[in-house]
Amino acid sequence: MRVLRVLLLGGTTEASQIGRALAAAGVAGVYSYAGRTATPVVQPLPTRVGGFGGIDGLVDYIKHEHITHVIDATHPFASQISRNAVDACAKTATPLIAYLRESWLAEPGDDWRHVATVEDAAAALPDQPARIFLAIGRQHLAPFAAQPQHFYLLRLVDAPDAALPLPKAEIVLARGPFTPEGDLALLRDHRITHVVARNAGGEGAKAKLDAARALGLPVIMIDRPNLPERKVAQSVSEIMHWLTHSACLGV
Repeated sequence: MRVLRVLLLGGTTEASQIGRALAAAGVAGVYSYAGRTATPVVQPLPTRVGGFGGIDGLVDYIKHEHITHVIDATHPFASQISRNAVDACAKTATPLIAYLRESWLAEPGDDWRHVATVEDAAAALPDQPARIFLAIGRQHLAPFAAQPQHFYLLRLVDAPDAALPLPKAEIVLARGPFTPEGDLALLRDHRITHVVARNAGGEGAKAKLDAARALGLPVIMIDRPNLPERKVAQSVSEIMHWLTHSACLGV
């Protein structure tokens, strides 16, 4: 059986679950954070923080650290690192699998307006002043500066270290998972009229959609980016089975 050394590209709840499964199985590996959160969750694996320096940097890391397998469990919208992982693993002949959450699907009572990009989401907001729950993180706020008439509610893990580009905004600091009851109260207390969300999938952040449905609020839903073809799994057990099978085959 081949000795494994796994690079786990993380930053999600599922990545933490995979990290715990790897540690419990005695698999050597490194958990990689992008570095966008000041207080990341402590992992049972050795941890690195920060980017790799593009495809070539990731290729060098895989070679230098003797990585045998890569697991991409990043956010579904972390498209650049996912694309880089596909290319770097192809160049180094390193087996790659991605944990891919199922997308959220609209349910009876939902009022979703689908858009392709963050820029499209900003353009889809009404002309008249509204109160927007902007549930997209702090990296993608700039397009909404073109709609300064709105009030924006942001929920972030960390306080921003620079001024927001939005003149009328309020920040709530919180880390998921969230509950429908809690998000219902959040939307009511701030008199939210519209929700902007990315279709990240998963259970940890779905509560805002349940709350929007209960209140009859429109949701501007940003669809997932297109990514290169790769092997995917939708459970931790699938990931571990793939890893064990690969080790037995020596690939």
